[in-house]
Amino acid sequence: MAENLLRFTSIDQQQPPKRPAAERRQDFGEIGQHWVLAKAEEQSSRCSQCGVPFCQVHCPLGNHIPDWLRLTAEGRMEEAYEMAASTSTMPEICGRICPQDRLCEGNCVIEGSGHGSVTIGAVEKHIGDTAFEMGWVPPLVPVADRSAQSVGIVGAGPAGLTAAEYLRGQGYDVHVYDRHDRPGGLLVYGIPGFKLEKPVVARRTDRIAEGGVHFHLGVEIGRDMSTHELRRRHDALFLAPGVYAAKALDFETRLGGVVPALDYLIAATRKGFGEPVLAFDNGALNAHAKNVVVIGGGDTAMDCLRTAVRQGAASVTCLYRRDRANMPGSAREVGHAEEEGVRFEWLAAPVSFEGSASVTGVVARRMRLGSNDASGRRGASAVAGSEFHVPATLVIQSLGFDAEDIRADWGLDELETTRWGTIRTDHPTLMTSIPGVFAGGDIVRGASLVVWAVRDGREAARAMHGYLRERVGMGVTARAEPVPA
Repeated sequence: MAENLLRFTSIDQQQPPKRPAAERRQDFGEIGQHWVLAKAEEQSSRCSQCGVPFCQVHCPLGNHIPDWLRLTAEGRMEEAYEMAASTSTMPEICGRICPQDRLCEGNCVIEGSGHGSVTIGAVEKHIGDTAFEMGWVPPLVPVADRSAQSVGIVGAGPAGLTAAEYLRGQGYDVHVYDRHDRPGGLLVYGIPGFKLEKPVVARRTDRIAEGGVHFHLGVEIGRDMSTHELRRRHDALFLAPGVYAAKALDFETRLGGVVPALDYLIAATRKGFGEPVLAFDNGALNAHAKNVVVIGGGDTAMDCLRTAVRQGAASVTCLYRRDRANMPGSAREVGHAEEEGVRFEWLAAPVSFEGSASVTGVVARRMRLGSNDASGRRGASAVAGSEFHVPATLVIQSLGFDAEDIRADWGLDELETTRWGTIRTDHPTLMTSIPGVFAGGDIVRGASLVVWAVRDGREAARAMHGYLRERVGMGVTARAEPVPA
């Protein structure tokens, strides 16, 4: 059906319509409206089906993007979902939160020709949502019974959930341990509903649980359970706890009203679930009527800025030490924030906070860009005598995250880590220095993208399956003790 493709010269690029900024500032619902099928087919038909699909090359999962775009353009939506799900455990989630402008869409061939990329993320989201609505998402059914062997997974974020799904699909007895009271990790507690509504995550985690994966929630490894016990219970482990230690500023920050980004986002999410949140109710983690300053330029900073807007902040300002072109966050998210009333102070870095007991303002300094640094972006240096004042009664630090001290906290002296505190693994297998213990996601990569975590979960599951099959061949077929459900 060639007439359904190569239409990028006659059909303009269109993203799904967004709700008006004045409306979406009032709630935490997703900002994009749903496409009708005809629009998804039309936009998919713009794909050039190029010989070297750079969109696929630049997708960490290697998604067969031209194939499911072609199937969508031809109206074969169920087949399109099967194709998308063949490489990804959560296409409708990645379609919502992947920075497509930096990955697949940013490398689309027709984008380079000046016609505007195919709206890959929006189509991927539409495919996944349609599959759930139409009942095309099959239950998780093991292909064999390998329940004599057990796998323990630490972390119910995207890496852990992906590994759990694949390993349960192979028939293993899979147990997932997580510090939070809901599975999903930062998909639930680190990404606000206006980007990813929580029922979208819940239907995925419900499917995994219904498929026989056991979730042990509210369990802190090293506090509630030792790694010695985990290793005694399970034939193999996958460590995917994420990275939660907030990076700090290089000056004193003991004033009240200066809070870490993740604490702020978790409080907002829990409040959205209708839970009592003392730190929100007493105002410590509530932006209502406050002058809010967010320090940082990544996607988490954008989430904080836009959350503060929805909480009714008096003003919301972002301080970022580089310019717009050199920021790490998604350009689309910056645009959404600007539409919603956020003010950006580019080339500005804090040097001190004002206030006695609680913060009343931020003293910032103008910066200038120099040559590229180790990150590939241009470095920034201070401009002498350029200090200025920004009013602030709530300052949210969003400078990124470091790994917690896994070796000390979990009592794993034999675990090799890098100088950044992340876990060192064998690249092809993701096995750590401890036989039978694998790791992936942010605890290996450092703070990264959800799509990379999904990839690590997928690749680790494959390696773990091979490792467990090898143990069967050696005659090692059962764990030391049964695992409580």
